[in-house]
Amino acid sequence: MAAKKPTTKKPTASKSKTSSKKSNRSWGEKIKWFLIKLMLWFFGLSIASVVIFKYVPVPFTPLMVIRAIENKLAGKEVYFDHDWEPIEKISKNLQKAVIASEDGTFLYHNGFDFKALQKAYKSNARGRRIRGGSTISQQTAKNVFLWQGKSYFRKGLEAYFTVLIEIIWGKERIMEVYLNSIEMGDGVYGAYAATEHWYRRDASSLTPMQAAGIAAILPNPRKFKATGSSSYIVRRKERIVREMRAVGKINYDGK
Repeated sequence: MAAKKPTTKKPTASKSKTSSKKSNRSWGEKIKWFLIKLMLWFFGLSIASVVIFKYVPVPFTPLMVIRAIENKLAGKEVYFDHDWEPIEKISKNLQKAVIASEDGTFLYHNGFDFKALQKAYKSNARGRRIRGGSTISQQTAKNVFLWQGKSYFRKGLEAYFTVLIEIIWGKERIMEVYLNSIEMGDGVYGAYAATEHWYRRDASSLTPMQAAGIAAILPNPRKFKATGSSSYIVRRKERIVREMRAVGKINYDGK
């Protein structure tokens, strides 16, 4: 009598589906944990960098690097002038001028001027563009930690860093970093370089009109000039000087 051949069981469809589910779950878990780790690293590094720059001068910003690359690609001279100046040595007139020009409620808001943002949004919706939506805090967060652009992703990061610097730095440090990092001419960054470039003097001795001249060109510092200005900039200077009087005494403690 012939022996029966052992029958081999074929894997069932249910086992195949179970294995597929486990594989998909395994990949899903890996992606989830990767994203969690990525977020934790981002939060950790971003908070650490904000804490460091509370005490350490900002050596350069992304915009400085971008401008240098743009000039290099265009075959222009790569000119870069940037020196850190403590806020105690920066003229109060310049501090008042940028508040009057860029952010009248800087000393009182928590990083965002929602009325100005709403006004800018309504104006843009009508096809008119105005300046004044971003506060000094937002501009500082963008200049130091981010790139130029108008995407919602970048604006979201800007809001995140704005909250961080408002909490960790405080108003006086924000103003100090702002005045040492913003573009104030073609290849000119910060109050020290700007006062030397435009007026051949140190940052502590600016008159109200000279300070207003620097603040007046901030919408486009590579196009406008603080000295030998156009009639448009002259009018801006005069308006800023008038508004500087309304700023009054600067008190960063908010008391």
